[in-house]
Amino acid sequence: MDFGRITVDDELVLYLFGTPGQKRFDFMWEILSEGMLGFIVIVDSSRPETFREARGILDTFRGYAETPYVIAANKQDHEDAWAPDDLRIALKIGKDVRVLPCVANDKDLVKGVLLELLYSILETMDLGAAG
Repeated sequence: MDFGRITVDDELVLYLFGTPGQKRFDFMWEILSEGMLGFIVIVDSSRPETFREARGILDTFRGYAETPYVIAANKQDHEDAWAPDDLRIALKIGKDVRVLPCVANDKDLVKGVLLELLYSILETMDLGAAG
């Protein structure tokens, strides 16, 4: 399991927990989902044989909590990577879910994925406060 902390400003700190997607680690998933405000599913967009498993992980986390989420279409720098829109179709994901291009070692792209999730969380919090 990975853990990270990002300080956005004096009032906002993000705590990030990462878990492997392999089935043998699924015992951790429910524990990690307790109190989560949102999640990211990172999909290897160059390996279509992993898409079914990614969809299963997405469904599992959606079952734990109704929180915002985004899909990171990783390895967009690979020649055989599926485009985010094609990945959306393959994973049967609605247009309301953000599927974002990503390269895990590109700081700006990773930052963009995190910001999109943060914006989604803040939108949800604002709607909850207004309702």
